[in-house]
Amino acid sequence: MFGGFEIILILLAMLVVLPLALALFAFWIWMLISAVQNKGLTEGEKIAWVLVIVFVHWLGALLYFFVGHPKRKTPLPPPPRP
Repeated sequence: MFGGFEIILILLAMLVVLPLALALFAFWIWMLISAVQNKGLTEGEKIAWVLVIVFVHWLGALLYFFVGHPKRKTPLPPPPRP
């Protein structure tokens, strides 16, 4: 049914696809939790972001990461001088 070459291709695909899928799922969960706990958003904005993240899945999470995710409020300290 499957030759040796096909089995190797399937195994290589699983070694790439499975970790990528798990990483995207973890990122999706992280952004979903972040949207719910974001104190910089109103309740309506939280609901909107949660709906975007839930219905558009990882694209919605990526959009939230770049647009709605809270940014650092305090500037980074300057690097030490030698």
